[in-house]
Amino acid sequence: MTGSSSSPGPNPSPAGNRPLRRFDGPSGNGLGGAELAAIGLGAVWLLAAAAVYLVAPEDAGPAHWTGLITGGLALVLPLAMLWVAASAARSARVIREECEQLQAAIDGLRQTYLSQSQQHAAVAEPAMVKRLEEIAEATRKTETALATFHTSRRDPQRPAIPAEAAELAAAEQGSLALGTQAGDAAPPLPAEHFIRALNFPETAEDQDGFAALRAALQDRKAAQVIQAAQDVLTLLSQDGIYMDDLRPDMARPEIWRQFAQGARGRAVAPLGGVRDRTSLALTAARMKQDPIFRDAAHHFLRRFDQMFADFETEATDGEISALGNTRTARAFMLLGRVAGTFD
Repeated sequence: MTGSSSSPGPNPSPAGNRPLRRFDGPSGNGLGGAELAAIGLGAVWLLAAAAVYLVAPEDAGPAHWTGLITGGLALVLPLAMLWVAASAARSARVIREECEQLQAAIDGLRQTYLSQSQQHAAVAEPAMVKRLEEIAEATRKTETALATFHTSRRDPQRPAIPAEAAELAAAEQGSLALGTQAGDAAPPLPAEHFIRALNFPETAEDQDGFAALRAALQDRKAAQVIQAAQDVLTLLSQDGIYMDDLRPDMARPEIWRQFAQGARGRAVAPLGGVRDRTSLALTAARMKQDPIFRDAAHHFLRRFDQMFADFETEATDGEISALGNTRTARAFMLLGRVAGTFD
């Protein structure tokens, strides 16, 4: 905003607000009550001491002068103490006045800021409201088509599975459940399409991702794994666990091959590369407390195990590494570590 909206203008500050005052240091440089009291007591002390020395005899000996020196010290020290006390009292008064001036300046700045904010809001509110409405409308149109777990933990309300992908998977699964032989008649699914389907579409415009998902759903075994993955990813998202947030340590292809050939426990421990303690703790608690989640997790682990045993026999090391970096594989790493598959 430019022009009149950049300054508060000549409007007076609201009633009851303290105005901004210029800081000029302590309000007074004269002597305060403490200083005057110190001067008065010092003068009384000097007069009393002078009166004692004036009435002293003229033929006083060395002992008298020794006492005189001692008396001088006794004269100076109380004066010094009085002035120290007076200086401390003056410093406290100066500090108190400076604090009052600083508080007044802060109050004035706060009121000026509030006044400017109100003026800016009054000018910008109509345009801002319209812009926010446009953003909200655009968000509602696109968020339902976002890819699986492409959201972060800061936006847990966004659906874990894109609506288009979920509807597509449900429709294909329904046709398979009716006993059709579409999967049997379909040509073998290329490994590239299968891996792309396990990662789910990235965005609503990811045509290649949706094409790969459609092709994978025509294959009975691939469709079973995808459906099981969709179920666990949706359940995990209810606890704010998203696969895009995980950064697991990637295992070498030979470790994956050992797992496909039946190795378990420490031999395949690198497959449990998920290190996010929050995700591990939440998943472990859900596994113990929620029987539906526990059944879905074990079902997914079995499907993934069966799928990968078949996939490994013909896959190259590059294809195994690519599959291990999909959202489905990350869910397997997380659930497998919680279930003790890699212990």
